[in-house]
Amino acid sequence: MATTPTQAKPGHARHDTALIHGLSSADVQKLSEMSIEAKARAYCPYSLFRVGCSILLKDGSIVQGANVENAAYPVGTCAERVAIGTAVVQGAKKGDFRAIAVATDITPPASPCGMCRQFIREFCELDMPILMYDKNGKSVVMTLGQLLPMSFGPEKLLSTDQIALEPHQESRHEEN
Repeated sequence: MATTPTQAKPGHARHDTALIHGLSSADVQKLSEMSIEAKARAYCPYSLFRVGCSILLKDGSIVQGANVENAAYPVGTCAERVAIGTAVVQGAKKGDFRAIAVATDITPPASPCGMCRQFIREFCELDMPILMYDKNGKSVVMTLGQLLPMSFGPEKLLSTDQIALEPHQESRHEEN
């Protein structure tokens, strides 16, 4: 449940968010404004479900994205993936992302979908805050780890060196 900034539930009020996640009040305000601004640019003629996203990078810049639908439904792209893709094209890499904000037109606010959570996981640390804004600008904040527990990330994959060693290790086990 979203709370107002005067309520003292850690991680939910804007002031608490800034303190807990190392974001300044100005960072949080800018993320809110920019995700709401991006939401206004969403192309969603089929679902009419507008989503805007803003990403704060470590260099202080903010990248925006909005959902873009297509008549062939699976071809549409969520705001979070648009924003991350844009950040990557602009040179951002894993470790460059400080916070993500998502704004929708519903109450309580919507969280990133499962596909977006996994996409975010590719580039962001599990302790990164995700700020979710409802139609009234009230927010709920959770970390990526809270939204995607027991996640699968790039570090879980074997390296090419490890894969090359795998068959040899198996044959050694069979010999013993």
